[in-house]
Amino acid sequence: MPAELFPVYYISPIFDSFVSHIESLLGERFAFYSVHTSDISSLDLSSPRILMCGLPEFKLLEKRPAVELSALSCILCLEHAQQFDVAWTGLPWLAEYCVGPPEPERLAFLLNRLYSLSLTQAEMHRLSAQLAQQRHRLQDLNEIGVALSTERNLDTLMDKILKSSMEITASDSGSLYLIETRAGVEEDPKNPFANKGLRFKWTRNMSLKLDFSEFSMDINEKSIAGYVALSGEPLNIPNVYTLNQNYPFNFNQSFDQNTGYHSQSMLTVPMRNPKGEVIGILQMLNKKRDWSAPLDLTSPQALQADILVFGAEDESLLSSLASQAAVAIENARLYAAIQSLFEGFIRASVQAIESRDPTTSGHSERVAVLTVGLAEKLDRVDQGPYQNVRFSRQELKEIQYASLLHDFGKIGVRENVLVKAEKLYPDELSAIQHRFELIRKGLENDYNLRKLQYLLEMEKDKALQFFPELEEEYFRRLQKLEDNFQLILQTNRPTVLAQEASQRLQEIQHEVFSFNQQDYPLLTPFELSRLSIVKGSLDQDERLEIESHVTHTFEFLSQIPWTTELKNVPQIAYAHHEKLNGRGYPRSLNAEEIPVQSKMMTISDIYDALTASDRPYKKALPISKALDILGFEVKDGMLDAELYKIFVDSKVYELIHHSA
Repeated sequence: MPAELFPVYYISPIFDSFVSHIESLLGERFAFYSVHTSDISSLDLSSPRILMCGLPEFKLLEKRPAVELSALSCILCLEHAQQFDVAWTGLPWLAEYCVGPPEPERLAFLLNRLYSLSLTQAEMHRLSAQLAQQRHRLQDLNEIGVALSTERNLDTLMDKILKSSMEITASDSGSLYLIETRAGVEEDPKNPFANKGLRFKWTRNMSLKLDFSEFSMDINEKSIAGYVALSGEPLNIPNVYTLNQNYPFNFNQSFDQNTGYHSQSMLTVPMRNPKGEVIGILQMLNKKRDWSAPLDLTSPQALQADILVFGAEDESLLSSLASQAAVAIENARLYAAIQSLFEGFIRASVQAIESRDPTTSGHSERVAVLTVGLAEKLDRVDQGPYQNVRFSRQELKEIQYASLLHDFGKIGVRENVLVKAEKLYPDELSAIQHRFELIRKGLENDYNLRKLQYLLEMEKDKALQFFPELEEEYFRRLQKLEDNFQLILQTNRPTVLAQEASQRLQEIQHEVFSFNQQDYPLLTPFELSRLSIVKGSLDQDERLEIESHVTHTFEFLSQIPWTTELKNVPQIAYAHHEKLNGRGYPRSLNAEEIPVQSKMMTISDIYDALTASDRPYKKALPISKALDILGFEVKDGMLDAELYKIFVDSKVYELIHHSA
């Protein structure tokens, strides 16, 4: 049957005479086929067709599933004695009925009407399917746009762009080029591309596994990508090996020759940003019948059958996707620039902190390296209390920022307190030194005066007999003074104060030297209080001031409008001096209240403070000794045992010891 003829089935011999009268009139539109009652149950009615039948055949049709009759238009011819059942009016496949033999003219009219209705329905089905396909394509584009807009990593973004472009155009291969500014090349107002180059950034290929390297090329009409960049218009090439001679470019066949690939159809479109500027190129290669299947590169016949030409719809879809891709790439670049700017601000802040206390230079960076390293190790554990803890890339960045800025609040601490290396400030120690020097001069003066007094009061020989005793007493007092001063120097160091030294300091404080009718105490009560600091170099007020840096840090970081991914930076930094047993500061949190990120930072912070070689008030401890001290703090309930175990077992500490 010719494809354009519409099939009409009729029951023979009942309708033979009717068909013979109208077949000559309708033969150019319809193809008539006679069937018998016995054929009705098995007759294929899946495609559009007309059936003229009587009541027996109609009853057989009613027994068939409705889905088998969806494309049927039935004309029921009843005998005069047969009644039309009103219930039949609800049957979608019953198009018309008549009582008695139908007139040929009436039958011809009815068939033509059903034919027109069938064509209309077919067109509606076609348009509906096309609309559904367009809706699906737009939905795909929308989903792709959403996916691209959330990606911040440029390499991952470019790979997503290519994958989506290849999928939506059924391409076997794709490449992405970005326009870049070339350093040292001056701009030309008349040529926006004068100082620009086209960089091959990314590629994908479903039929070849190959590595690729970036390369840069000039933007000119000698290449297809350069031509599209300059023209700003899409270019659809049915076959790259049969290019129009009017094109100024040639197809570079070296890729096919070197890899065994076969390039044929190509679609190249510009990526324009919202300003209309071309920022890159998308190039699709080899549209396929079956996108999911790789090409058989060994069979020319298969390649000829599988590779199609890109259509206008492909061009439209790829151009739409390219626009979304351009926005996404510019957003990713802007995000990277903002992140670089912000990280520059962070590192400048750290430098500002450490410039006030050069003895801790590099501390914040090392703490960040250790804490992020510990988090990465924790992310891989598959047993224990932290087996379900996982950190995303952004959460690791959050940990890094909190670690870098954990001591920023020290900018609110007085510099002399911040860098205080000994119990006495330099000017306070200098005052004691001058006082002792004055006392030395006083002792010497007293010694000389007494000798002069003897010489004046008695004969010289007799006076000289007293000189040895005077000298002995003088040197004894001078030595005691020196011993006291050395004790002061010794106790001034930030070591643990022994009980014996504390008692001697109190005795020294009660010693007074009188000179010129004025009393000079060796130590003032204030100086005694300073030297009596039991551990370290800070008194209680100074220690509280130093500890206040944590609150200053939190208050400062809370003023920064962090993104959702980084919102926990202030809280993480806020808890880096808290201890599991509630004896930390400033809030005395218990274990459950301390974020795991802060627990990790605490271990890193203490370890670096113990092993750092740049502290003037203490020597750097060996790694083993520092780990032992951390272990003691674990036993005392201050540090997390599991995190300490991971820190030690995974040798996280080696991250800051490059020679290890």
